[in-house]
Amino acid sequence: MNPSPLSERASGVLLHPTSLPGPHGHGDLGPAAHRFAGFLASAGQSWWQMLPLGPPGAGNSPYDSPSTFAGSPGLVSLEQLAADGLLEPGEIAPTRGLQGKRARYGAAARYRLPRLEQAHDRFRVSAPKRDKRAFEAFREEQRSWLDDYALYQALKSAEGGAPWYEWQADLVARRPAALRRARRRLADGIAFQEFVQYQFDRQWRALQRRCRELGIRLLGDVPIYVAHDGADVWAHRELFHVDRAGRRRVVAGVPPDAFSATGQLWGNPLYRWSALDKSGYAWWIARLALTLSRFDAVRLDHFIGFRRYWEVKAGARTAQRGRFVQVPGERFLTAVESALHGLPFVAEDLGIMTDEVRTLRDRYGLPGMRVLQFAFDDAGPNDYQPHRYPRHAVAYTGTHDNDTAVGWFNERAPRGDRKRARELSERRRRVRDYLGSDGREIHWDMIRAALMSVAGTSVFPMQDLLGLGSAARMNTPGTSRDNWSWRVEQAALAPDVAERMAALCEIYERTPERGRSGR
Repeated sequence: MNPSPLSERASGVLLHPTSLPGPHGHGDLGPAAHRFAGFLASAGQSWWQMLPLGPPGAGNSPYDSPSTFAGSPGLVSLEQLAADGLLEPGEIAPTRGLQGKRARYGAAARYRLPRLEQAHDRFRVSAPKRDKRAFEAFREEQRSWLDDYALYQALKSAEGGAPWYEWQADLVARRPAALRRARRRLADGIAFQEFVQYQFDRQWRALQRRCRELGIRLLGDVPIYVAHDGADVWAHRELFHVDRAGRRRVVAGVPPDAFSATGQLWGNPLYRWSALDKSGYAWWIARLALTLSRFDAVRLDHFIGFRRYWEVKAGARTAQRGRFVQVPGERFLTAVESALHGLPFVAEDLGIMTDEVRTLRDRYGLPGMRVLQFAFDDAGPNDYQPHRYPRHAVAYTGTHDNDTAVGWFNERAPRGDRKRARELSERRRRVRDYLGSDGREIHWDMIRAALMSVAGTSVFPMQDLLGLGSAARMNTPGTSRDNWSWRVEQAALAPDVAERMAALCEIYERTPERGRSGR
């Protein structure tokens, strides 16, 4: 079994590529990504954590992708395509509408698509033979998922964006003759989708090589569930609780708790774990293997769902009425460990933990997550206080679902809500007392507390290194406006920020050299 890359004492930064600077509506895998890798190295960091890389789904969420295998076309750098001779510099001059400080996904997609098509046309006509051979090799290597994904996207475009379960019945049922006819009819659109995935792969591998040169490891993220309207469910309907027409029978959610009286209704189709088990978990293993070819370690989203999940009938308006269903987590992780020769995963074990989930996590030696913001809601001791962290854990000030450290600390109650105002005031007092802080640089005080803990790895949202407020929050769960759109400005990635972070990592033995010797 290979040793986990998370076994060394280290530090990292959480920043999704769409949050990078860049001229075309949101960040991508181009020059700004390579510059950010250099910033991380100068800051003494060992990890760059990202959100899922797939095509974004509803509300631009990377956690609701139409494919768990494909890379997002929006992350393909037009600048790099121009450097490769597939676009002219004048063809990628950005317009004013793409120059905002927030990601503009719609405008970016409208700008990028015709340029990707132009690059594809030029590639077909004039690419050197070695590049075409590399493209064919990529198609062959990734055929197990690429064929279905490219056809799905081409069909979806031809069907005016309609979900797959509203297509013609023979396509919904994936009758072989219908699929053959569709492949012939949509050959050009399929080839374009394959080309985009090839370019994503080339650009990702280049960024991956640069990170390795700098000593930066990459930490990815795998959502537990997949989008209903996506290539995975369409191509592998037998693995999901959907009927012959593609309709969901039951859906995923979270039961009512202290945060929501009606629970959370996610709506994703649920797995047929018996069918997955019968196949030896082949689909999951292929999914994780591809992700680990891109990343050095992976965060398993909603790890609780590998022990049990909350099942709600399709069509329900809330998640109040449902039931817990057990999952063969041990059989699943044993199969994955055998196939991948190790489990380089972080268990996202946030939420209502049970002894069963803890046992599953610990049996397979997976580090859990410790979020510092969760340490101060109550007066008594809890597992999120840094002095109680285990060595085998990943410490965070916050995640992509939290407010920034500054925004969280400065939270104010709604007008007239005296009870909440007292609670927040008391929380701020507990934070100041615990951290020995006056609150003026609460973000650095929280970073320092996580760095000095015994947790093997610590990771911080880029917003917290910069001390940004709530306007820089990445996502607010349960809402659909203004999420996933924060971007860092190039000028903010300044030497003084890197130097301060590097100095703290040196003190607490989290620089790459000190981290290895510290073990």
